[in-house]
Amino acid sequence: MSKNKYDARIEPYTHPAAGWGALKQVAVNLIRERVPGGNYRTLLKQNQPDGFDCPGCAWPDRAHTSTFEFCENGVKAVAAESTSKRATPEFFAQRTVADLMRESDYTLEAYGRLTDPMVYSAASDTYLPISWDDAFAMIATHLRALDDPNEAAFYTSGRASNEAAFLYQLFVRMFGTNNFPDCSNMCHEPTSRGLPKTVGIGKGTVTLDDFTQCDTLLIFGQNPATNHPRMLGELREVSRRGATIVSINPLRERGLERFASPSHPAEMLTMGSTPISSVFIRPTLGGDFALIKAVAKRVLELDDAALERGTPRVLDVAFIDAHTTGFDAFAADLRAEDWTVLVDESGVSREDIERLSTIYVNGERVIATWGMGLTQHRHAVATIQMLSNLMMMRGNIGRPGAGLCPVRGHSNVQGDRTMGIEEKPAAAFLDRLGRVFAFEPPRAHGYDVVETIQAMLDRKVKVFIGLGGNFAIATPDTPRTWAALESCALTVHVTTKLNRSHLVHGRDALILPTLGRTEIDMQNGVAQGVTVEDSMSMVHLSYGMNKPASPNLLSEIAIVALMAQATLGPGTADWRGYIDDYATIRDAIAQVIDGFEDFNARVAHPGGFHLGVASRERVWKTASGKAAFIAHAVDRDTPIHRARARHGQRLMTLMTTRSHDQYNTTIYGQDDRYRGVFGQRRVVFAHRDDIAMLGFKDGDWVDLTSVWDDGIERRAARFRLVEYDIPRGCLGAYYPETNPLIPLESIAIGAGTPSSKSIPVLLDATSDAPVEQPYFPD
Repeated sequence: MSKNKYDARIEPYTHPAAGWGALKQVAVNLIRERVPGGNYRTLLKQNQPDGFDCPGCAWPDRAHTSTFEFCENGVKAVAAESTSKRATPEFFAQRTVADLMRESDYTLEAYGRLTDPMVYSAASDTYLPISWDDAFAMIATHLRALDDPNEAAFYTSGRASNEAAFLYQLFVRMFGTNNFPDCSNMCHEPTSRGLPKTVGIGKGTVTLDDFTQCDTLLIFGQNPATNHPRMLGELREVSRRGATIVSINPLRERGLERFASPSHPAEMLTMGSTPISSVFIRPTLGGDFALIKAVAKRVLELDDAALERGTPRVLDVAFIDAHTTGFDAFAADLRAEDWTVLVDESGVSREDIERLSTIYVNGERVIATWGMGLTQHRHAVATIQMLSNLMMMRGNIGRPGAGLCPVRGHSNVQGDRTMGIEEKPAAAFLDRLGRVFAFEPPRAHGYDVVETIQAMLDRKVKVFIGLGGNFAIATPDTPRTWAALESCALTVHVTTKLNRSHLVHGRDALILPTLGRTEIDMQNGVAQGVTVEDSMSMVHLSYGMNKPASPNLLSEIAIVALMAQATLGPGTADWRGYIDDYATIRDAIAQVIDGFEDFNARVAHPGGFHLGVASRERVWKTASGKAAFIAHAVDRDTPIHRARARHGQRLMTLMTTRSHDQYNTTIYGQDDRYRGVFGQRRVVFAHRDDIAMLGFKDGDWVDLTSVWDDGIERRAARFRLVEYDIPRGCLGAYYPETNPLIPLESIAIGAGTPSSKSIPVLLDATSDAPVEQPYFPD
C-alpha cells in the first residue's frame, strides 16, 4: 500500500504481457500470502484431471492434461486461498466492525482465512463465535418468521460448484421463491438474454478446437491479460499460425499487443514474445453497437456489389435461406441506416470501419469473442444480437473454426446458471424439478441483483443470504446498496475470507466460513470432488489438494444442505445423504437437467465432457425453429446524449475496469502493472487533450460526479488524473471505487445489468468538502 494516498508512481510499461514479470509476481504472491512450502505443489495440480479447477476465471483448458495450466492471476487466487494467515475469533475480538470499516478492501482480504462461524453482536459491535447448529437455527428462525418466502433473497457467486448451486436452488425453491440474484446479472446477463432470441441458447458455440481452425478472430471489449490470462496461450497459437486477430476495444491492452509465454522456455530465455493483435479498432465507450451495425451494413453493400458484378456472393445465402428468419427486414433496416450516424455514434472512422469489414468478409472461419466491454451498457442486449446478426450473415455459427464465444468471468458462473440459479426459470425446468422431488416449485419470476437491492430498500426483502461473493462492493449505487443491506433483519455470507459485505450487515448477521476449491473435502472418510462448467460448456471434476485452513470449516454443500434441513425439515429431501456422497447430487442433477444423463460416469473421464450446445450443431431452439435476424435502431436519446446536450464537451463518459492486481472484487495488490500504475488505485485515465481542454494537467486530483436524469448527485472523490491513450471524451477508473456513480436504474434494457461501461461524468478539482458517500480507503 502506498505510504501517502496522494502519492502514486506512474511508469509506462514497455514489456510484453506475462513473461518474467508474471513469474516474479507468482513468487511475490506466494511469499506475501505466506503459503507453506508444501502447498506450492498445489500449482502442479491446478486444472489437471486429478486436481482442482482454478478458482479464478472460466477460461477452459485443453482437456485438463498439460503440465502447467495456471497463470499469474490463477496463482494469486490459489495463494490467497492457501495462505497461512488466519482471521480467528481472537482477531475479531480485538476489532470492532467500525474499526474494520476503516480498512481498505485489500487489507480486509489480507487478514487471511476465516476459521469459525461468527455472529454479529450489536452490543459490542464485534463478531463473536457461534456454533454451526446455532447458526443454522438462527437462519431457520428468520426464514420461518417471514410472511412470504419472497421476503428472502439468495445470492450466488460464480465460484459455487455445480453441486452446491443445484442444492441451493432446490432448497430455495422448496422454501418457495425464485429470488436468485446472481453474479451473472452484473456481467454476462445480456449474453444470456440476447442470444436465446437469435440462436436459441445463451451460450457460446465454440470449443478450444475451433481456435485451432479459425483464420480470423475478433476480440470485442476484452482484456485477457488481466481477466483470463490463460486465453493468451490460445491467442499465441492462433497468431503464430498466421490467423488475423483484431482487438476492438477503446484501450490498447498490453496482452493484446505482445505476449511472452512462461510455459515456452525458448521464448523466455531469448526474451522474445509473440505479437497478438495485428489490427486495433477503438470505438468510443458505448460505440460498439453502432460499429457492429456499420460493419453489417458494409457487408451488405459488398454483397450488393458482388451481385451487380456477377461475382461470388459475400453473404452465405445458403445458410441464411436454410437456417434463419428475418433477414429481409434486417437488410432493409441496414440499407436505411445513415452512415453519418454510424460513424458518429461508433467513434470509428469510415476508413477503419471498411478495414474491419474487409477483414471480416475475407475470413472463411471467424470467431467473435467478447467480454464485459460489450455487456455493461444500456443497449448491451441489442449489441449482442447485432453481433449475432453479423456472424450469421456469413454463416459463421455452427461450423468448424467459427462461432460465438462469450468469455465468462468467474470459474463456474456459467455452470451455476445451468444448474438453475435463475430468477426467471423455464417452465420445463420447474416441471422436471417438481416431478423428481415431489413438490410444486414457485412459478413467479424472482428478483435479480438490482431488483433485490430495491426490494430491500422497500422492505420487501428482509433476509439476504449470499453463497460467496462480495455483494456490497460488486453492486452499483453503493450508498443505496449499503442502506439496503443494513435494512435487513438478517444477512448471511458463506465465504472463505473477510470482505466488505460482512461489515455492511443487517440487524442480525452471520459469517459462515467454507472450504476453498483447493482444499480436501473429506466426507465419511472419502475425498469428495465437485464439478464446474467452463466458458465453452466443458464439465469436469475438481478435487482439492490442501489441508483445510481450519477443522471448523464446512463445505458449501454441507452449509447449504444443513441450512435447508434446519429450515424445511429433514424429510423434504435427503440432505444428510447429499453431504455424505456428492455423487448422489450428480445423480439428481442427471434426472432434472438436460445434457447431464449418466453424469457420474461421463465426468469421471479425464477432462470431463462437453455439454451439447444446440446452436453449435445448427439446431435452433427458437419459436420458429430457425436462427433469427433481429433489427435494432441506433438510439440517439440515451442518458449520455441528454447529459452531453446539457454540459457540452465537459461531459465525459467513464468506464469502470479492473486493475491487474484484482479479480472481480478481490484486490490482490495496489498495482496495475500493464497500465503503468503502481502503489494505489484512485486514478482516472484520460486523454491528454481532454485533460488540457478541461483545464487540468497530468497528475492533478479531481472528483468525479455522474450526471443522470434523476438529478441526484453521485460523487466519487479524490482521483489522480493519469494521461493515457484512450479515445477523446472517454475515461477509465477502477471499480469498486467508482461504483457509487452508477444508479440502480441505469441498467441494460432487457437484462438488468448495471451500465458500468457508460457513465456520464463531470470532473472538478478535488476539494476538502465532506464526501456524502461510502469511502474506499487506499
